[in-house]
Amino acid sequence: MSVLRPLDKLPGLNTATILLVGTEDALLQQLAEAMLKEDCTSELKVHLAKSLPLPSNVNRPRIDLIVFVVNLHSKHSLRNVEESLHHVDATFFLGKVSFLATGAGQESHCSIHRNTVMKLAHTYRSPLLFCDLEIEDFRAAMAQRLVRMLQICAGHVPSVSALNLLSLLQSSENPSLEDL
Repeated sequence: MSVLRPLDKLPGLNTATILLVGTEDALLQQLAEAMLKEDCTSELKVHLAKSLPLPSNVNRPRIDLIVFVVNLHSKHSLRNVEESLHHVDATFFLGKVSFLATGAGQESHCSIHRNTVMKLAHTYRSPLLFCDLEIEDFRAAMAQRLVRMLQICAGHVPSVSALNLLSLLQSSENPSLEDL
């Protein structure tokens, strides 16, 4: 079984690479395109994957940030993310993994409760972001946020590390275990 490790590859000079993992091809592609439109001092690389593990025969760059995308309208989407998590080395969870839940705006159509995804993020001590990727303005705002997170995770923002970012995101957004 191939496990994805953060230090498998050496960092590229002024390069930041994000891996978006999820079953929603069209939404991931639109998010990737929105990210590539953002102003970024680094060379931005966006890779998409339906699930992990990644094929071992592919020559890929070092991955600085993994975002697991869960569509709240699809139990298959959640199962896919849960299975993919087993292929990520524990050291990635030190600030280089985030969860993104989409579809929360149409709560009546959700087949996954928000608390389920909140507990998953809490279990992996990783930030959880909510965004309706179907709405262009929301998608653009999320793209901007992810690019900023990626720059930090890639080490391109002076005096801020992925662990700093993780602690800031957890204290400001994620509920305590008692709230779950």
